[in-house]
Amino acid sequence: MRLIQVFLLVFVLNLNAQNNYPQDYFDNPLEIPLILSGTFAELRSNHFHSGLDIKTQKRVGLKVKACADGFVSRIKISHYGYGKALYVTHPNGYTTVYAHLQKFAPEIEAYIKKQQYEKESYTIELFPSAETLPVTKNSLIAYSGNSGGSGGPHLHFEIRDKKERPINPMLFGIEIADTKMPYIKSIYAYPLDENSFVNNSNKKQKLRLIPLKNGDYTVENIKAIGNIGFGIETNDRQSLSANSNGVYNISSFVNGAKNFELDFRRFSFSETKHINQLIDYEHYVSQKKRVQKLFKINNPLSIYKSLSNNGIVKVEDSAYLVYKVRVADFKNNEAWVNLNIKGAKSIETKTEKQKTTPYYIKTDQTTNLKEDNISVDFYTNTFYKNFYINFEVKNDTLTLHKNTLAAKRKFKITYDISKYKEADITNLFIARLLGSKKHPVYTSTKREGKKLIAHTKTLGTFALATDSVPPSIKPINFKKGQWLSNYRYLKIKIDDGLSGISKYRATVNGKWILMEYDYKTKTLIHDFKDGIITDSKNNLKVIVTDNVGNNSTFETFFYRK
Repeated sequence: MRLIQVFLLVFVLNLNAQNNYPQDYFDNPLEIPLILSGTFAELRSNHFHSGLDIKTQKRVGLKVKACADGFVSRIKISHYGYGKALYVTHPNGYTTVYAHLQKFAPEIEAYIKKQQYEKESYTIELFPSAETLPVTKNSLIAYSGNSGGSGGPHLHFEIRDKKERPINPMLFGIEIADTKMPYIKSIYAYPLDENSFVNNSNKKQKLRLIPLKNGDYTVENIKAIGNIGFGIETNDRQSLSANSNGVYNISSFVNGAKNFELDFRRFSFSETKHINQLIDYEHYVSQKKRVQKLFKINNPLSIYKSLSNNGIVKVEDSAYLVYKVRVADFKNNEAWVNLNIKGAKSIETKTEKQKTTPYYIKTDQTTNLKEDNISVDFYTNTFYKNFYINFEVKNDTLTLHKNTLAAKRKFKITYDISKYKEADITNLFIARLLGSKKHPVYTSTKREGKKLIAHTKTLGTFALATDSVPPSIKPINFKKGQWLSNYRYLKIKIDDGLSGISKYRATVNGKWILMEYDYKTKTLIHDFKDGIITDSKNNLKVIVTDNVGNNSTFETFFYRK
């Protein structure tokens, strides 16, 4: 009876928490059934997903509607990230966000293009006043697309509060069909200090996960001693989608008492970077799988709830503990893991010695490492823990530990390039070397006098690289001297094989024209409906510059009437 009362209490509390948000205020942003390819707060590279990714039937151009009355308060167009994004602020203080758009409603599109032509820039960020672009509930504001960092056609949809914190839109009554329970891929045990062991080992252990017929799981019994943490790899699916998505809540219990909870209902953008401390970062880098740690160590995330001993399980000799994990989605479909722990002193008495180097990083101190022409500056609170770092310099190659530790903030790498000839310096950049073949990948590099400087959050191997090859420019849908009267678009492919595209500029008869750049297809596109091209004979000039300053110029002419 007492157990039933506890569960009823938890259910009522959760229900009340959800009902704090208006349930009938926001309508769906699309005119089709909402099926998700991405859920709120699911784990992404270096961040939590801040909205719902709504499928658009594998196509672009679906009508996107304003979810409620309000006004367009922000418009941002970028090559990457959200691509074309629209922000609508509502009288109740919330803001809805619509991203990866193809284009905007005619009035909004005209407003944006006027500003783009005035600024001579495709990328732009605007903050219209409340009177400039008002919208009404269910009015057309845009068309769905695949712009920016989108991996396929879909609408990214968010709801933010007055503090710009994203909130799970399903809390506002946005309905997604879901009767499927989450599923669990793997579970790990972590001895957290030199005096802690699991199954006679001081190392992380992958535990044998046994699925049950009812969808729950059990784990082969373990023997442990000391301070133990657990980690879980888990996902969810909705009724109408096969996508592997994030879950809504993860809780753990020791002998029936809750000792840990992750609640994915809201977060702030300032904290999302700490995702790499939530997951087993080293495991992710090596295995490309995200194991969420069910214990908290030096992590300020606000999604932690109901912590007892920070989720760490203290196992004493001869103790018997029952450890359970509950994984739930928004619809309260749940999967349970049951694990029995027997406290037993370890047969193994030796632990792996910590590898030491001459260089030790303390989180509360700044550290400068320097050898030959290379220096590295770590600021306070760059990392989550103190550690011995591997720092080696050989010629122009910098070995800076392995990429096994997550960083909170960027550190600085500086190369003194005084020894290089002036003619060679312009083509140099700092590259991160990846893979067994040490392939150089451009790291954003600035030149200050005789120094090259890069800021990064990623450890690993770096070197100086040279890019002396200018970008390539090729027309896609037209030839020199061709009549293009019946063409809607002018398309050009641009590419740079090493340092990447930095900027581009296109003119016709000396006048700047707007060309959208899709980095995924490496394509520049001009829409003749802009009406900027009015002459019969048109001289086209395109200049493309890469990230080290190499540039190419493409010139041709075409006819149009």
